[in-house]
Amino acid sequence: MRFVRQNDVKTVKRTGLRRGRGGVRGCIALLAVAAVVSGCGGEGSEEALERGSAGRRGAAEAGAAAGTGEPAHGQPRGARQHGQQRLDAPAARALDAYAGKVRRAHAARVAAAKRWGLAKVPLSAPAPPVRKPELRTREGFEVDGHTEDGLPPVFTTVPTRHKVVFLTIDDGAEKDPAFLRMMTDLRIPYTAFLSDYLIKEDYGYFARMRDRGVALHNHTLRHRHLPPLSYAAQKHEICGMQDVMEKRYGTRPTLFRPPYGSYDRDTLRAAATCGVKAVPLWNEEVFVDRWDYRESDRELRPGDIVLSHFRGTSDWKGTMPDMIRRFLNLVTAEGYAVARLEDYL
Repeated sequence: MRFVRQNDVKTVKRTGLRRGRGGVRGCIALLAVAAVVSGCGGEGSEEALERGSAGRRGAAEAGAAAGTGEPAHGQPRGARQHGQQRLDAPAARALDAYAGKVRRAHAARVAAAKRWGLAKVPLSAPAPPVRKPELRTREGFEVDGHTEDGLPPVFTTVPTRHKVVFLTIDDGAEKDPAFLRMMTDLRIPYTAFLSDYLIKEDYGYFARMRDRGVALHNHTLRHRHLPPLSYAAQKHEICGMQDVMEKRYGTRPTLFRPPYGSYDRDTLRAAATCGVKAVPLWNEEVFVDRWDYRESDRELRPGDIVLSHFRGTSDWKGTMPDMIRRFLNLVTAEGYAVARLEDYL
């Protein structure tokens, strides 16, 4: 209860709290507004005010004993009584501000999903794990001496219990501004594996992608089929692309995807020499008009890596935004969110 304290005798006189003129009605008014004992009984003098002040002190002491939060007379404000919890107004305001931020973010996602023609709003990925999963080469994807030589693991699925998948896009042939806008509006994370011969005509497009939080990785200089090449030639393809990425985008990638998913022992040896730590392949591939699956049951699994390509109407019967709609509509319908691959590695 908020206590309203009258300022002085003149205020009381203006309300009619004087002897012989409206004393009873004025007393009731003061009781209603101030909720204190005001010494009403037909008196409106300074003596009555003093009695009212004493009544307020008594009410405050009683309120403190009852746990109302009003300190007892003589105690500083903020003193806590036994078992009494105090509401921190700044913390409450911060919580309200956070709730408002969440509401606005969701409203923005709803609007973006409608704007880009999605069937449902994409699900938000959970927080990534603090302890990263141990990456192991998928059975059947090993090369001779894989473990003994400490070669990078080759995998198609990231170990996780979260119902998430990872979108990866290869090469860099199509440079569609609408695709950048769509992914930014929807806040969908993805990873790009780039080949220099396709991106060199517009390095800036992928710089804008990087500036929006997309990780850029290695897909060789010229997208050649690597196993028939010598170790030196493979190393040139991989390390040469590392040099391009460092020069154009400021970092040497730690992830590498061999063209066509084909590799041999020399490929992985060269990749390790060039600073590569892991070789993510894929478990599904999405096109503008269909999905392809590695597994015979044609089902998504938690942690699956999904492949697509930078392609447009010259290669597909649609655009990259069309491909993203197909991708998001299926993963959302099956209860999956899209997570950032690098957050799990």
